[in-house]
Amino acid sequence: MNIVFDLGAVLIEWDPRHLYRKVFSDPEKMEWFLTNVCHNDWNLEQDRGRSFDEAVAEAIARHPKWEREIKLYRDHWVEMVPGDIPGTVQILEELHAKGAPLYAITNWNGDTFRLTHSRFKFLSLFRDIVVSGDEKMVKPEPDIFQLLASRNNIKLSESIFIDDSAKNIKGAEAVGMKTHHFITPEGLRADLKRRNLI
Repeated sequence: MNIVFDLGAVLIEWDPRHLYRKVFSDPEKMEWFLTNVCHNDWNLEQDRGRSFDEAVAEAIARHPKWEREIKLYRDHWVEMVPGDIPGTVQILEELHAKGAPLYAITNWNGDTFRLTHSRFKFLSLFRDIVVSGDEKMVKPEPDIFQLLASRNNIKLSESIFIDDSAKNIKGAEAVGMKTHHFITPEGLRADLKRRNLI
């Protein structure tokens, strides 16, 4: 069985709040900013390959009074990624030790992925990582799953996909993959044991 991981919020902690809690003293104002200015759909376009310079210009055009806070999203992006998720990394290392074929598909801007890659040695355990920003396609679009399969000569029907996003899980199921909707490392371990994969 091929085991395909998402990275953000499964193996690597990512949350803009790690940065913006230092910027906003009012949590409600921070949440308004992340819902209306630098929101998830806006960030997804960087994951699809839009440059952060373009993204910042677009957001400032919409909300010029938030220029300083918007620029921080680009200039202090690394502060959104404090570290890995140890329990899941341990599972990954155990799977690798057993010889499991490991792959990853991540919605991640290509530039910031390369900026972060060297911080996480466990990323070298994957046979291939499909980075959405480099491929100009994002989960849950079927093409990104098909790209992983064609690039590595594997069958999606013989693969399990692990992701924290329900939308991405549905996308993987639509192309015939088995899935695990990630919530905790403990839940993942229990599911992999049930499937005799760990």
